[in-house]
Amino acid sequence: MAARGSLNLFKHLQKNVNATFESSSVDSTAVEEKLFGQVEEEEDDGPVVFICGKCKLPVGDSLSWDGSEDGQNQIRLKRVTDNVIVGKENRLLEVGKRSVCLVVDLVCRGCHSALGMVYASTPRNLDHKRFTFCFNVADIDSYVLGSATQMLAAEGPKEQPVTLEYRGIVEQQLTEMKMLVLSMAQRLEEIEIGLQEESDEA
Repeated sequence: MAARGSLNLFKHLQKNVNATFESSSVDSTAVEEKLFGQVEEEEDDGPVVFICGKCKLPVGDSLSWDGSEDGQNQIRLKRVTDNVIVGKENRLLEVGKRSVCLVVDLVCRGCHSALGMVYASTPRNLDHKRFTFCFNVADIDSYVLGSATQMLAAEGPKEQPVTLEYRGIVEQQLTEMKMLVLSMAQRLEEIEIGLQEESDEA
């Protein structure tokens, strides 16, 4: 369930980077339901791996899902991989007219791209965001485990199904080869007899 919902979400994001996680189409409760709810038709989907949008290093997965922020185009994770560097310098972030937060930046270890932030200090109405990893949706991508569909086609005679037509072709080829071997053996015998006669005459 997490897989399909999040994958559709990120496909939408890639098409419209400026309209990611639109509140009109997706809300945090819907995303959480898609990740943790139990919809029978989507039970076969695997978890989602979130990756850096630039260098594609994995930064986290949907098993650590904590929620999303529609208005700010962010998702929140409880845990991340070692590919995410948590900054040491605090900075002020104004999220509203009277709401100022203290944040530290999240940076990709591979390409040093900014991925999001951790809220170290928030107003009471934003306490749910404190000490979680908040990723900017525009800076990350996702991959659904188990979504691979490409397979190599079976090749070679060993993989070819044995049909009556195929069996007939093989038997015909074997018969032709047998006749060729017999013909060669007969010709070789004739050559040997000729050589022996020449040696007897000499």
